Amino acid sequence: MTERESGWGLLGAAGARPLVAILWLVGLAFLAHLGWLLYSGGLGTVTLAGYLWEGTILGMSYGLAGVGLAMTYSILSFANFAHGDLVTSGAISGWIAAFLVAGLGDLSIRSLVHLGGPYTLNTNTLGLSVTNAPLAIVAGLVVAAAFTAVLAVAIDRIVFRPMRDQSGIALLIASVGVALALRYLLVFGLQAGPRGLTAGQVTPSVAIPIGVGSISVGAHELTLVVVAALLMLATHLVLRYTKLGTAMRAMADNEDLARVTGIPTERVVLTTWLLGGALTGAAGFLVALERGTLSMTLGWDLLLLIFAAVILGGIGSVYGAMVGGVIIGISSRLSLVWLPESLVVVAAFLVMITVLLVRPSGIMGGVRTA
Repeated sequence: MTERESGWGLLGAAGARPLVAILWLVGLAFLAHLGWLLYSGGLGTVTLAGYLWEGTILGMSYGLAGVGLAMTYSILSFANFAHGDLVTSGAISGWIAAFLVAGLGDLSIRSLVHLGGPYTLNTNTLGLSVTNAPLAIVAGLVVAAAFTAVLAVAIDRIVFRPMRDQSGIALLIASVGVALALRYLLVFGLQAGPRGLTAGQVTPSVAIPIGVGSISVGAHELTLVVVAALLMLATHLVLRYTKLGTAMRAMADNEDLARVTGIPTERVVLTTWLLGGALTGAAGFLVALERGTLSMTLGWDLLLLIFAAVILGGIGSVYGAMVGGVIIGISSRLSLVWLPESLVVVAAFLVMITVLLVRPSGIMGGVRTA
C-alpha cells in the first residue's frame, strides 16, 4: 500500500488534487477563526468545553450504536435499516426491566410495563437514577443487551438467513419492512408513547472547573460515556485477542477463503448477530438513560447519524464506527460556534461528506480493519 493510499500522504495528495487543497485550507480557516474567537473573548472556554463534552456524549452514543451495524455489514454486506428499531427495542426492554426491579411489589405490573396509555407512571413515581437505584439500572442494561441480542438472532433466522444469497438491495428492503413491523408490534403490544424515565431532581451532577467558570457533568451523562468506553474496549479485546475475533476478521476480509480454511462461518454469523445486538441494545438503554425520556422513534431518529458515523469511519469497520461516532458527535456540537442549533445535523453530514471527498473508503478504510 502506498503512502497516498494509506491516508498518511494527504499533504502530498493536496498538491495533485485541488479539491483536497481547498478542503485543507477551509479546515485551517475554521481552526484559525476558532482560535481568534477564544483569544478575543468572542467564545468562552467554558462554552467551548461544554460543546466538547456534549459532543463526546453524542459521539459515544453514535459510536456504540454503530458498532453493531458495522459488525453485521462487515460479515453480511448489507445496510440493516432495522438497526434503529433494535436500538429502540433494547431501550424499551431494558427500561421495563428497570421499572420492574425498582417498583415490583409497590406498583402494578401493568403500570410498570406499559409505556403509554392510561397506565403510564409519572416520571417521579419511582424516582429512578443511577445513584438511588443502581441495581435497577444495572438490571436494565443487562436485560437490554440480552433481549436485543436474542431478537437480532431471531430476525436473522426468520428473515435474513433465507435471503442470504440474494442481493444487498433485497436485504436492505427487507430490513425496512422488519423495522416497521418491529416498531408497530411494540406500539400495539405496550401502548407505547413518549415516557419520562428518570427523576431529574434525584440525579446528581458535579461542576468541573474550567478557567473562571465550570461545566456541569451529570451522573447519567458520565455513566453513558464510561460504560460505552468500556464496552468498546471489550469489543476491541474480543476482536484482537480471541479466536472468535480472528474468525470474524477473516470472514470480513474473504468469506469464501475463511470457509475453505475451516472456519465455521454460520456460527460466526450467529455470534456476530449476538454481539452486535447486545451492543445495540446497551446503546439504546444508555441513550434513554442520559436523555431521561423514551419514545418509539428513539432509534429511528438516531439511525441516519449512526449510518453517518459508520460511513465516515469506513463502512464495515468496527473501529471506524467508534471513531466516526465521536467525530460526528463533537463536530455537530462544535458547529454551534458558527451555526444555529437547527443546522447542527447538517454540519455533521457536511463533515462526513468532506472526509469522504478526501478519503472515499472512510477514516479506517472499511472492512479490512474490522
